[in-house]
Amino acid sequence: MTVEFAIVLPFIMAALIPFIYRRLSNIHIGWLVLTIPLLLFVLLATYIPRISNGETISNTFEWIPSFQINFTTYLDGLSIIFGLLITGVGSLVMLYSIFYLSKNESLHHFYCYLLLFMGAMLGVVFSDNLMVLYAFWELTSVSSFLLIAFWHHRKASRAGARKAMFITVTGGVGMLIGFLMLYAMSGTFSIREIIANVDVLQQHPLFIPTMLLVLLGAFTKSAQFPFHIWLPDAMEAPTPVSAYLHSATMVKAGIYLVARTTPIFGGHEVWFWLVSGIGLVTLFWGSLNAVKQFDLKALLAYSTVSQLGLIMCLFGLGSASLHMGYSKESVLYTQATFAALFHLVNHSTFKGALFMMVGIIDHEVGTRDIRRLGGLMSLMPFTFTIAVIGSFSMAGLPPFNGFLSKEMFFTATLEITKLNIFSLESIGLVFPVVAWIASVFTFVYCTVIVLRTFFGKIQWERLEKPPHEAPFGMLISPFILVGLVIGIFIFPNSLGHYILRPAMASVYPSFPSADELTPHISFWHGVNTELLMTAGVVVVGLVLYRTLKKWRPMYRVIPEGLTLNVLYERVINFSETSSGQLTKRYMNGNLTYYFIYIYVFFVAVVAGYFLVSDSFSWDPSKDSSIQYYELVLVFIMIFASVAMLFAKTRISTVLLNGVLGYSVAFFFVIFRAPDLALTQLVVETVTTALFLISFKFLPALQSEKAPPSVKLSKGIVAVAVGATVTLVGLAVLNYEKFTAVSSYFEDSYNLAGGKNIVNTILGDFRAFDTMLEVVVLFIAGLGVYTLIKLKAKKGDVDVENK
Repeated sequence: MTVEFAIVLPFIMAALIPFIYRRLSNIHIGWLVLTIPLLLFVLLATYIPRISNGETISNTFEWIPSFQINFTTYLDGLSIIFGLLITGVGSLVMLYSIFYLSKNESLHHFYCYLLLFMGAMLGVVFSDNLMVLYAFWELTSVSSFLLIAFWHHRKASRAGARKAMFITVTGGVGMLIGFLMLYAMSGTFSIREIIANVDVLQQHPLFIPTMLLVLLGAFTKSAQFPFHIWLPDAMEAPTPVSAYLHSATMVKAGIYLVARTTPIFGGHEVWFWLVSGIGLVTLFWGSLNAVKQFDLKALLAYSTVSQLGLIMCLFGLGSASLHMGYSKESVLYTQATFAALFHLVNHSTFKGALFMMVGIIDHEVGTRDIRRLGGLMSLMPFTFTIAVIGSFSMAGLPPFNGFLSKEMFFTATLEITKLNIFSLESIGLVFPVVAWIASVFTFVYCTVIVLRTFFGKIQWERLEKPPHEAPFGMLISPFILVGLVIGIFIFPNSLGHYILRPAMASVYPSFPSADELTPHISFWHGVNTELLMTAGVVVVGLVLYRTLKKWRPMYRVIPEGLTLNVLYERVINFSETSSGQLTKRYMNGNLTYYFIYIYVFFVAVVAGYFLVSDSFSWDPSKDSSIQYYELVLVFIMIFASVAMLFAKTRISTVLLNGVLGYSVAFFFVIFRAPDLALTQLVVETVTTALFLISFKFLPALQSEKAPPSVKLSKGIVAVAVGATVTLVGLAVLNYEKFTAVSSYFEDSYNLAGGKNIVNTILGDFRAFDTMLEVVVLFIAGLGVYTLIKLKAKKGDVDVENK
C-alpha cells in the first residue's frame, strides 16, 4: 500500500457509506468506519523506520501536466508526524463517537463528513504540488463546515459553521494567490523544487507579498489572532468533532503550512516577527480569555487558541537560525523548532483527552457550565483522572509531557534575547515576559477545570442528570491519550529520535546533519531559570486562582461592543443589509429593466472596445454580392421585427415571431447549412407550439403606458444594441489579425473521424463542454423530480430559533 492509497481510501469509504448504511441495521456503522483510520495508522507506522533513516518517499500521477499540476505525494519526517496524528487521533475519536453519539443521530452523514475531512487533511500534508495542496486545503474547510453544522437544527451550530468557513476560506483564497505568486517566481508548483531554488526567490520583488498571503492562509486556519474568533463558535459541533478538528487536525493545518514553508521564508526578518509575534499575542490573548469562560468547552476552545499561538511562536523563533546560516551557534536556536514539533504532538494528546473528558461530563451530567458543577470526583473517578492528567500536562507540570515541551519553550524565549539580529537585543525580552504571564493564566484555567468541576459540593438541584461514570467504551480513547501523556514523559527520546529528528531535517534541509538538530530530552536540568519560571507560574497561578472573584471583573473593562466578535457581526450584518438594499434597487421584478441592464452592459463593453482600439475594420470591396432573394428575406425579417412592436394581440405577436424564426431557417438553407436549418426549424416549431398551447393562460396584450422619455430611452438602447451587433458582424467578415479557427476544424475527418464538421465539433471538439451541459440538465431534472416527489412530513415544525 502506498501514500496515495492513504489519501484515497477515506474518500472511497465515504462514497460507500450511503449504500452500506441501511444494510448494517444490527451493527453500528462506526465499527466499520473505525477500520479505515486504524489501517492507515498502521500503514504509516510501517514507514517510520525508513523515514527515521533519512529516506523520503515520493510518487507522481500526472493530472494536468500542461500546467504542471500533478498529484505528487511526498512523505518525509514532517508529513509523517501529521499523518500519524490525523489517523491515530482519528481512530480514537471514531471509537469515542461510537459510544457518544446516539443511534438516532444521522450517523451515516456524520461518518461520511468525518472521512471526507480525514482524506482532505491527509491530502494537505502529503501533497508536494501547491495547487493540489490548495484543493485539499479548501476541502478541509468544506468538510469542517459540514461537521460543525452537524446539529443543523441549532441556530448556533449553523452560525458557527458559517463563521469558520467564511474566515478560513477567505484566508485560503489569499493563500492561493500567494501560491500563484510562488509559481510566477519559481516556474514550478513543486514545494521541493521551490525550496531548492530559495536563494533566487528571496531577491524577487514579490517575495514579501507572497509571504504575507501564505501566512494569511496559515493564520486563519490555525486560529491566530485576530482570526481566532471562529474557533470558540465552532465548539457547537459534537464533542468528537471538537476533539478531532480543533485539537489534532484542522487547526494544525496552518501550523503545517508554516513548518513546510519555513525553508522558503524562514530567514527573513518579516517572517520572524510575524510568525513569532502573532503567535505570542495569540498565546497571551487565548490564555487570558480562557480564564473568564464558564462553559468547559469554551474554556478549552480558548486554551486551544493559546496553545496554537505557543507552537506558532516557537516556529517563528526557530526560523532565526536560517538567517544566521549553519553554525554551532545557529544550531542552538533550532531547538525552538524542535520544541514546536514536540509540543505539537503533546498538545494533541492532552487536548484530545480533555475534549473527550468534557464530552463525558456533558453526556453523563447534562451540563458543561462550571457554575453548576462540582464534587464529581467521587462519582466519576476515571473522568477525574483524565482531567487531572490532561489539565496538568497543559499547565506544564511534571510528570507529564507538557512539562518537557513547556520547559523547552521557556528556554527558547530566554535564548532568543541573546541574539543581536532583528533588533532582538532591545525588544527580545518581551518573549520570555509575555510567555511567563501567559503560562500563569494557563495554570489558572487548568486549575479551574480540575477544582471547579470535581471538588467542592455536588449541586444536585442544578444538574440535568444524576451524575455517574461514563461507560467503559467512552473511557478507552481518553485513557489511551493520557497514557501517552505519561509515556512520552518517561520515554521522550524515543519520540525525538524516530519522529522529531527526521522532521527537523525537513524544516532545515540546508543544515547537514539532523542529529545535531535533535537535543537530548531530559526532565531534570538542575535548578535553572526555566525551573524557577515554572515554580513562579505555580505560585502566582495559585494566588490568582484563590483571588479569582476579586480580579475577574477586570474582564468588563473592555466594553462588549468593542470585541472582535461584535466587530465581525457588525461587518457581516452591514454587508448583508447594504447588499440587500443595493440588490432591491435594481432587482425590482421588472423583466424589461433586466434586459436593459444586460444590453447596456453589452453595448458599453463591445462598442466601447471598438472605440478605444483599432479592432474594427471593414472593407466592402471584399464582400460577396447580395442576391435579390436574400434582400427579400431581409426585408421580411425587418417587417416582422418592426410589426411585433405595434401588434395589438398576442396571437399576432406569436405568428410574427414565427415568421422571423423561419426566415432565419431559410437563410441557413441558402447558405448550405442544412443541419442548422433543421435545428432552427425544429426549435421554432416547438417554440411556436408551446406559445399556442399556453396561449389561453397568458394575459391580454396591453400597450405600454409610459412617458415619451422612457420610450425614447428604450429606443436608443435598442438601436445601440442593433448597431453594435451589426458592427461585430461587419468586423469579423474580413478579420485578418488572427488565423481563422475554422481551418483547424476543416480537418475534422482526420482529427475526429467524422465527415460532418458540425457534428464533430459538438461531439468531439466540444465534448467536455457538451458533457457539462448534459450534466447541468441532469441535475436540473433531478431537482424538478425531487420537488415533485417531495412531500412535507406530518408534524414538521420550524426549528429556526430552537
